[in-house]
Amino acid sequence: DILEENYDEYLSHLFESSNKVIKRNTSVCYFDCTNFYFEKENEDEDVYDEITGELIKGLLKYGVSKEHRPNPIVQMGLFMDADGIPLSMCINPGSDNESLCTVPAEKKMLKMFENKDIIYCADAGLGYNDARVFNDFGGRKFVVTQSVKKLSDVLKQAVFNDFDYRFSQDGKPMSLEAMKSFDRTLTENRKYYDGYIYKSIMVDKPVDLGLFEIRQSKNGKTRKVKSKGTLKQRIIVTYSRKMAEYQKTVRNRQIDRAKKILTAMDPENFKKGPHDVTRFIKSDKEKKNYSLDEARIEAEAQYDGFYAVATNIFDMKETEVLDIQSRRYQIEDCFRILKTNFSSRPVYHHKENRIKAHFLICYTALLIYRLLEVKLDRNKTHFTTGQIIETLQNMNVVNCSDMYYQSCYTGSDVLDSLEQLFDLKLNRKYYLPKTLNKLKKNLRNNSSIQQFINSKNER
Repeated sequence: DILEENYDEYLSHLFESSNKVIKRNTSVCYFDCTNFYFEKENEDEDVYDEITGELIKGLLKYGVSKEHRPNPIVQMGLFMDADGIPLSMCINPGSDNESLCTVPAEKKMLKMFENKDIIYCADAGLGYNDARVFNDFGGRKFVVTQSVKKLSDVLKQAVFNDFDYRFSQDGKPMSLEAMKSFDRTLTENRKYYDGYIYKSIMVDKPVDLGLFEIRQSKNGKTRKVKSKGTLKQRIIVTYSRKMAEYQKTVRNRQIDRAKKILTAMDPENFKKGPHDVTRFIKSDKEKKNYSLDEARIEAEAQYDGFYAVATNIFDMKETEVLDIQSRRYQIEDCFRILKTNFSSRPVYHHKENRIKAHFLICYTALLIYRLLEVKLDRNKTHFTTGQIIETLQNMNVVNCSDMYYQSCYTGSDVLDSLEQLFDLKLNRKYYLPKTLNKLKKNLRNNSSIQQFINSKNER
């Protein structure tokens, strides 16, 4: 329980301790959210405090989950630095809108380090107006995914207008028509198939500053109105032939599935979803006759291959901004490691303090693993997550008549690289009890959690 009681302090301690292992690169901060389900049937109830009248919201709530499980979930928000190492996290009720946790979580994270000149990077769901406005002040910048479909009609015309596009590899002008029509089977066109074209569209967007001002009308009356500011940003649009071909293939498969549904259509049980294959099926006014929605298919096809990001960075090349956004996959990799390699779910805790402590321990394990992985990469030795974790898990020894310990593992490239980095002398076949016990004691005393608990006990 000591971890949950000192939640923010412990996260700060981990950041400061990890900074001594590797100099943290906080120039770019990536943020994303995921859900964790619990082995529990009912969600937590909201409770009103009889004294203060405050609503205390339960942590385990039913919410939108990719697994479509009937279990309550909690939401984890994770910050990651430019090297793919976790910076901070937050735990919220599963029913909360993930976009509402962005600014409060970022404010807490910024207190941990003095460098406020960060670049906030997130997907479209976490890059809404409030997040952009917050990161447009204090030296902060933002690079967030922008949905082309949700742009205004004027901006869509600018996207589809075959003007000012340049090729990614040399920056030379290239048209949309040329990218869509070249023969992809020719060897000399391979660079165009692997590359993309891009252009910038300058956008000034009025935003609500959260302030009020007094205005006087012609008749002398005054009224209080919301202050409006201007958010200067640019939309960087890209088009990739390879991505267009991929999206076309996926949609054609979905259309084939929609046709199969039409052959055995049951009007009484038909439910149309916004993202599944049923979006390509339309009905008449009486909802008795169903057919393929060709207009919907054609409307979606025009966006094939297009991708866009919004940013308030104007002194950086478009390709450099896109390179920042392209590394966002690493935070998804963090979630995959937590859920798959570390088996952080399902969770069997029910009390809120134990739930948060559980995720603090999972976060600590992820942080230590990422530090280890980055140090290996910087040493020019690259291994998969499975190879590293399997090597660590297999490093067991067996007691031989209290005379010596014998290792149950054999040598490997991962073990040799770890020994080269840390010189722990764990690549031996035999160990004396005295030597191994001393090493084990030193490792335990140097652990991040143990240091934090010792510091709390001293206070």
